[in-house]
Amino acid sequence: MLRSMSSPHPLPYGRHLVEDDDIAAVVAALKSDHIAHGPSVTAFERALATAVGAKEAVACSSGTAALHLALAALDVGPGDVCLVPAMTFLATATAARLCGAEVAFTDVDPVTGLMTVQILAATLAREPAPKVVLPVHLGGRLCDMDALAPLARSAGAWVVEDAAHAIGGRDAQGRQVGDCAVSDAATFSFHPVKTLAAGEGGAITLNDPERAERMRRLRNHAVSRDPHLMGEADSFDADGAPNPWAYEQLELGFNYRMNEMEAALGLSQLHKLARFVDRRTSLAARYDRLLTPLAPCVTPIRSGPGSKPGLHLYGVLVDFEATGVTRAETMRALSAKGIGAQVHYIPLYRQPYFRNRYGEMRLPGAEAYYARILALPLYPAMADEDVDRVVDALTEAIG
Repeated sequence: MLRSMSSPHPLPYGRHLVEDDDIAAVVAALKSDHIAHGPSVTAFERALATAVGAKEAVACSSGTAALHLALAALDVGPGDVCLVPAMTFLATATAARLCGAEVAFTDVDPVTGLMTVQILAATLAREPAPKVVLPVHLGGRLCDMDALAPLARSAGAWVVEDAAHAIGGRDAQGRQVGDCAVSDAATFSFHPVKTLAAGEGGAITLNDPERAERMRRLRNHAVSRDPHLMGEADSFDADGAPNPWAYEQLELGFNYRMNEMEAALGLSQLHKLARFVDRRTSLAARYDRLLTPLAPCVTPIRSGPGSKPGLHLYGVLVDFEATGVTRAETMRALSAKGIGAQVHYIPLYRQPYFRNRYGEMRLPGAEAYYARILALPLYPAMADEDVDRVVDALTEAIG
């Protein structure tokens, strides 16, 4: 018997949870002496680094900007190749192209959508000298970095984790996502549907102070007022002191700054990270339990053994051929009941830009994952009864 649907309100696949103290923090930033270039960004960076266990955090304007800054600070450029899993958002590959590098797509596990060590090894057989390998913690589920990172380094590559979905997670060794214990950097997004919302915004965490300072320059047009870095004669007076107006652009940079309001909201939200992650975990466990009768037509995606992910998405694999109902029909049926669902993602090599650049391709793991993936609503403001409502509607939609 289906449970009664007691929640008529819309249930998008994801949304932010902004509370009164978050609003107060943003208002305080607006009333402060600085709405840009102020202390909130620095405070947010320090708190984020502490929260994930890294030495450094560099805040910026978006998750895409974070990826671009991370690669630029590693001197990625024309002639370089970056390995990117086919199943990710556009930004992971776009950041490499913005640096002038080429992208080589790796396949993914057909059940988890993640890059695995076996897949990376197969990719390195045909692309033996990448500049950077970019594992993606898709939906918040964690790649096996202890296996991937040594293999990437054996090929001479840097390792940058795309952790846009994964803040608050811990691997099987208890290490926090973003501590960069085995990687060179990790990038985050604070888009409104992510676990932490800052309106927009992103960040890079890393353990290299010099590279972090370079990222901070790069986010602000690569401008410096540091007399130790400036070298132009016009920057100094006759006594060798820097002129009050002096600044120098040291290399090509970007306008990727985070503003004070975003930082204030991000800092307020950061204090709630554990609560948000716990609530998402609880909702996911309820989904797992209630979806059991729909197996094998509907299968929740499980996380790796021992890991405690900070889930951004609740993904299920649906055998649409077996149900006799297409994914589009299923999503429309859910939408008619006020329930949002989404597909994360279309394999990147299918996108016109990348297809035109690299030609037609199909990777079996990515195709299998794409054919079945469906993301159901998951966000902290959901009630337990909302999960029941989604499961009832999905059950009805697929017959």
